[in-house]
Amino acid sequence: MLVIRFGWSFEGFTVTNVIYSSIAGVEIPKFVDTVTPQYKPKFDALLVELKEAEEKSLKESERLEKEIAEVQELKQKISTMTADEYFEKHPELKRNSMMRSE
Repeated sequence: MLVIRFGWSFEGFTVTNVIYSSIAGVEIPKFVDTVTPQYKPKFDALLVELKEAEEKSLKESERLEKEIAEVQELKQKISTMTADEYFEKHPELKRNSMMRSE
């Protein structure tokens, strides 16, 4: 049977005691975070700004999707549409065209 012994001895001192005594006085400094408190309010403000931009973007996307649908509908119907039907959908153009003809 093989027996391995630790704790070699050099004139009354074991290696373990020597190592322990050399590291026993070492103090590990306590970490104090001074950076996070500075940047946390800035980060929170950016998150709020991001949410507002996201909401604005979603509303604009919705508006553009409706506009695209209207243009596609107009594109399909334009060849058979009468002027009266067109002006019915766009009354502001009818007013402008009447002002020019006067």
